[in-house]
Formats: sequence, C-alpha cells, structure tokens
Amino acid sequence: MGALFIFGLGYSAERIAIAMTARGWQVAGTGRGGTIDFSDEDAVHGALARASHVLSSVPPDDDGDPVRDRYGDALGGRWLGYLSSTGVYGDAGGAWVDEGSPVGGGRRGARVEADARWLALGARVFRLPGIYGPGRSVLDRLREGRAHRIDLPEQVFSRIHVEDIAGGVAAAIAAEVPPGAYNLADDEPASQNAVVELGARLLGTAPPPLQSLEEAGLGPMARGFYAENRRVANGRLKRAAGWSPRYPTFREGLRACMKQKP
Repeated sequence: MGALFIFGLGYSAERIAIAMTARGWQVAGTGRGGTIDFSDEDAVHGALARASHVLSSVPPDDDGDPVRDRYGDALGGRWLGYLSSTGVYGDAGGAWVDEGSPVGGGRRGARVEADARWLALGARVFRLPGIYGPGRSVLDRLREGRAHRIDLPEQVFSRIHVEDIAGGVAAAIAAEVPPGAYNLADDEPASQNAVVELGARLLGTAPPPLQSLEEAGLGPMARGFYAENRRVANGRLKRAAGWSPRYPTFREGLRACMKQKP
C-alpha cells in the first residue's frame, strides 16, 4: 500500500479518496474534503514528501495550472495523476475519439495546455466526459426544473458515473499502467435527450418539451456543451488495467442514482 496526496478533494476526487482508503491507502489532500490548505506551502510540501502517489483534480484557471505553477518543482520522483477532460478533443462531428485523436481543436484551450503539461511531466492523465452521480444527475435537474430536451437529433455525448472514475483511477494505480492519457467513459455514448427521458420515467414525471437552443435560453457554458459532438472510446484503460465501468450505460447509472445518497 502507499500514500496518496490529492490536490482538490471535490466531488470526483473525494470518491477516489474513499476508494483508495478502502484499499488500505493513506490519503490526504487539499480542497473541500481535505485537511490541508492549498496555500500552506509548508504543510503541502510536508505531505508531498510523505506521498508515493500524487493526483490533481484542480482545473486550470485564467492564469494557468495552480498546482503545476505553485508546486511543480516538488512533484517529481513519484506516481502522478491528473483529472483532465475529453473536451480537449473538441468537436468530432459525432465520430469516435480515442487517446490518439488530435487535441486542441475545442473551446478549452487552458485545459488542453494543462493536459499537455501533465503528460510532459510523466503523469497518467485521465480524460473525463460528463460526470454524473448522486446529487449531480439529470434526476436533480428534473426535480429542480432545470432539465432541457434540445432538438439536435444527431447530437451524442459520453458520460461517466462518479464511482466509475474512482474505480478507474484505482485500477490504474493497482495495475501500474504506464504514463500517458486514458479516457474514462462508460460504454454507450447517447443523446442528452435519451438521458432526460429516462430520468423523467424513473421519477414518474413528464419530460420537458423539445426545444431549439434559442428557445431553451441556455447560457454560454450550456450552449458550448451542445457545440461539440463526439463518442469517447474507453478501451485503452480496459486493456491496460482490466477495468470496466460498474455502470456501463446511463441506464444502470441513473437507476443507481435513484438509490444513492449525495
């Protein structure tokens, strides 16, 4: 067993911490669920000195990558992981993308740069699509009246249940996969409308009306979500670590969310 230090213990990384703790690892970190202040350099350097493995889930901001920029000199000599985004692939017109597909053509330039910097450092870079789970799924948006069905018949997305992120990272650590990029996604890309419609059936409510983007009145971030269309292949981590998602499609995932607590 080892010691894992996580920068940014938020929604996804907290599940990774729980999974690794259950496997007997020592886990510490910064962020909402951590006990170490990111700005306390003495405490962070002390924790890094004790860590065999380091994972960052901190996204880049307008000034760069906070973790690399502040603590990059202290990261060498250990296993490194980074939670990135499949947004680095940009729009693929609905085609499949894998880790060998071009990056940099999308709307997330800062994320592309951070992804590349972590790869250059020798990290395992886990590229994540839309993340959902208890407290953060279409079920919650339906309950709150925030779900939409958009009239884009050819649009598809990939997604992953938050517990499968934890399982995938844990499997990568256990299998000692080599540095590089790994997509973490479920097995069935699907339209957002299909997900909304299943969620409505599970809740016993009517789905929201079908609308155009203009009629839905979405903000810039949500409109950007619909500006990209791709299917994310997950075979590399399956082959390298023997991993498979516990929730292979949104159907199993949403049914689990009905029973899970946030």
